[in-house]
Amino acid sequence: MTAHDDAPAHRDRIRPRPAGVDDKTVEALGALSKALETTERARGRLYDFHQLTGTADLQLDRAVELLREAGHAEWAEKVRKEILGRNVIPGHWTFQIVEAYNATYYRPFQQLEASALQELADGADHLFEAEMKEERRTHGHPDHAALPPTEES
Repeated sequence: MTAHDDAPAHRDRIRPRPAGVDDKTVEALGALSKALETTERARGRLYDFHQLTGTADLQLDRAVELLREAGHAEWAEKVRKEILGRNVIPGHWTFQIVEAYNATYYRPFQQLEASALQELADGADHLFEAEMKEERRTHGHPDHAALPPTEES
């Protein structure tokens, strides 16, 4: 990143940096947002775990049915009693893990990041990336525009 003060005032910037926000603050907020984005990915994997485990549990119904039809009633009953509907960790189905994660970690992290952006950068999000785009784009090239075209253009 180059210093904000060195940028020409006439630049058609994607997202102007709020007054008084220094490079280190932009970098720190960028790191905080990146960590939240990583948490978003982890949360997605947690939902994958939740849905895949639930799907597997529902698929057990078919396995139990087929074991019975194949004359293996004892195995069908063993699968039904031992695995079907079983907790994935003591006292928890996957939805409870998702709920606890959201309440205990994800939402507080999301709220903290939003508060930091509001207090330290007037709510401006992705300043680091916006400035990176500004530095890397070729001015005047139609595929490097700062912003999407307006309906008037």
